[in-house]
Amino acid sequence: MKPSAFDYHAPTSVEEAVSLLAELGDEAKAIAGGQSLVPMLALRLTAFPHLVDLRKVAGIRGFEQREGGMWVGAATTQSAVERSAEIAERVPLLARATPLIGHFQIRNRGTVGGSLAHADAAAEYPAVALALDAELETASPRGTRTLPAAGFFTGMWTTGLAEDELLTGVRFPVAGPRCGYAVEEFARRRGDFAIAGAAVAIELDPQGRVARCGIGLFGLGPAAQRATAAERAVAGTAVAGGGSDAAAAEVGRIGVAELDSVPSDLHGTAEYRKRVGAAMVARAWQKAVREASGD
Repeated sequence: MKPSAFDYHAPTSVEEAVSLLAELGDEAKAIAGGQSLVPMLALRLTAFPHLVDLRKVAGIRGFEQREGGMWVGAATTQSAVERSAEIAERVPLLARATPLIGHFQIRNRGTVGGSLAHADAAAEYPAVALALDAELETASPRGTRTLPAAGFFTGMWTTGLAEDELLTGVRFPVAGPRCGYAVEEFARRRGDFAIAGAAVAIELDPQGRVARCGIGLFGLGPAAQRATAAERAVAGTAVAGGGSDAAAAEVGRIGVAELDSVPSDLHGTAEYRKRVGAAMVARAWQKAVREASGD
């Protein structure tokens, strides 16, 4: 199938892009890599009279140290993240999640901001942003603002972005000593959306206790979400020796225990997804603990 007819706009600045979005209102949609939007348009699952292409917009591509964190432009491709030694060193969780996204052809076009703004419940980046407490930068005709990842993903394919607001970049905290990161997901085939997955970021204090823990879940609800009960359960606990299998399993159990909107579909029932999700949390937790512990 072919998409419905639309007018194509190619702004070259953030100001021009947000002005177009404000002028055109809900008849316009911003498009970056198009790896989610184009198939939906082609299948006529959605339609917009205007598409605002962000590929030529200056200042929203690349990454750099900024305000104590690592800033990643929204239009930065996933393949650029995947190839970056700097991202691998400073934001390892983002680097480790990237190869799990689709296939390399998709990552060559797909963007960091596109994935976050699309907010697919089974996508990796929203869970990574939650686990790391990333900050999302936006622009609109009213100015700029910074939104915490917590609360940004409000439901199925919905976010805290206003219609005339553009995601311009994301600021991730830089990895420090005694930190550990891991992402685990289960999919029926490599490149498929995950049936269930978890991204874990932890930091240990000098005594080997958990000083901070962020656990992002994906594929386990209408949107990416944090396993807050599990985060509270492990806060301040000692994880000497890298953590036992039993302790990891308990973190996984708690991590999914309170989920009440797990989908059931042809890929598995809600109960099945919760079991898989618990296993993904446990595996990611144990890997992150071992890295942070230096084991």
